[in-house]
Amino acid sequence: MRLLFLAVLRPHTGNAVTAQRVRDHLEAAGHVCLLKDACDFDGPSEIAVLIQAEAVEAAVALHLYRAGRLLQGHRIPFGIIFGGTDLNEDVNRGEKNQVMAKVLEEARFAVAFTESMKEMACLQWPHAKGKIYVQSQGIATAPNTAFNWEAFLQRADIKQSTDNLHVFLLICGLRQVKDPLYLVDAFAEWHQEEPTVYMLIVGPEVDPVFTREVKAKVKRATGVRLIPEMPQDDLHAVVQKCFALVNSSVSEGMSAAILEAMDLEVPVLARNIPGNAAVVTHEVTGLLFSDPQEFVQLAKRLLSDPALEKELVANGRRYVRMYHSWRVERDTYQHLVRTLEGSPED
Repeated sequence: MRLLFLAVLRPHTGNAVTAQRVRDHLEAAGHVCLLKDACDFDGPSEIAVLIQAEAVEAAVALHLYRAGRLLQGHRIPFGIIFGGTDLNEDVNRGEKNQVMAKVLEEARFAVAFTESMKEMACLQWPHAKGKIYVQSQGIATAPNTAFNWEAFLQRADIKQSTDNLHVFLLICGLRQVKDPLYLVDAFAEWHQEEPTVYMLIVGPEVDPVFTREVKAKVKRATGVRLIPEMPQDDLHAVVQKCFALVNSSVSEGMSAAILEAMDLEVPVLARNIPGNAAVVTHEVTGLLFSDPQEFVQLAKRLLSDPALEKELVANGRRYVRMYHSWRVERDTYQHLVRTLEGSPED
């Protein structure tokens, strides 16, 4: 089939990485998959032109509102994948909720990353219950083996010897929902008493106004550094070298960075929100914190307890291998896309 795949494709964001991975799954099954950025289209009429020009037979949308709304009314079968903010935020905005309900009515299938996301969707749109499937994100990591960690630290203006350095890594696009400033004050205070700890915030400048605020705050914070976005293989190499991966988001669908850290055998400290708690079991596969002070307490505990670190790493790795298989994800999407073949009457 000739498939149109619509997603929000900001470079190196979770949705973009997911979209590229799912596209690979679909192309491996022999489909032609046109991956397009939903942000490039003002409305369904522009999509109609594209569908005709490219002889598109079916479509997939990642994000029920931002991408899904563009697929309404074209008389081609489509499926959707929930993105995270569609279920965590957009459902609370009346007009968006109504639009999403109509999109879901037309969709042949919908994919949620977690059982809790499926439950939220079923609560909002009970009529769609029979077409919502749960498929965790499949994880595959490939660190750049030639990555120069020492040169990277020099560029980040970290002069501490690597023998006694503990880097806490926060990977996120600079936008408010990721809340990159949540831990900055508490971490800067901790760095002053323990100069071997650093926090690196790595990611694209998504929101220009908020980015200026982040840059100004980080500039004044000791022990905290802001790093521009990086290629995926370099980023995986940085994850592998850091002491722990941190997530401080207000809202998450399913954090690929958390799962990738587990796969790379790096401990995880994550803010206790539903999306994170769905993949991090406290004191089993990682540590969950509810405020900046608790983060510092747990980080200190992790530093002083190698046995705990070892246990979290082993459990995290086992969890990813068991529940986030790349192969199972491929099989699921290839099966679901087959339901888009033919008309609904077939």
